[in-house]
Amino acid sequence: MKKITLSLLVICMIHGTAMAGDDTTPVEAPITVIPMMTQSAFYVGLGLSAVSNREASLDFFDITNGQDRTGDITLLAGYKFNPYIAVEGRYMKSMMQEDILERDSWGIFAKPQYPITESINLYALLGYGGYNAEGTTSTRSIDVDDTGFQWGFGIDYELVENVSVFVDYVNIANDVTVTSFINTPANVSSDALTVGVTYTF
Repeated sequence: MKKITLSLLVICMIHGTAMAGDDTTPVEAPITVIPMMTQSAFYVGLGLSAVSNREASLDFFDITNGQDRTGDITLLAGYKFNPYIAVEGRYMKSMMQEDILERDSWGIFAKPQYPITESINLYALLGYGGYNAEGTTSTRSIDVDDTGFQWGFGIDYELVENVSVFVDYVNIANDVTVTSFINTPANVSSDALTVGVTYTF
């Protein structure tokens, strides 16, 4: 009887020791729910643009008669649906000119974007807009009022939270037929290089 009792005592001690050293019981990690931040945002911007208004046979950098360059102020506003697509509206108005040409233009764009880093985005502008120019170049008085397809591309960089700088190119008008530019008739083109800043709300 003593042997049986002793054996049971030894078994209980071994079992108790094994239980005390068993730390393999799985522990469930607490589940943390992270709220999804909205990536849509409204933004506004201001830019300065160098604009070429020229006979279509010339290019942006030609320095010759038949081309007038204007310095424009550009106002823009847009809505970003997510990091990859936005819509944007722009209005440009000449503030300075080489000759006596006054111009303005507007455009509504789809804006596909591609974030290459957390701070840098590449984007394209694809849309429809209007182009108006009136005045005198070095060789002819002109009067243009036309609408059509506009396109462009650019890059922006987030300086600080909600504030970004951008630089882009926009083709405003391409081969617009007029009767009083350089020769009669002539086709006119206009495009712009813009540097600016945007603020996202």
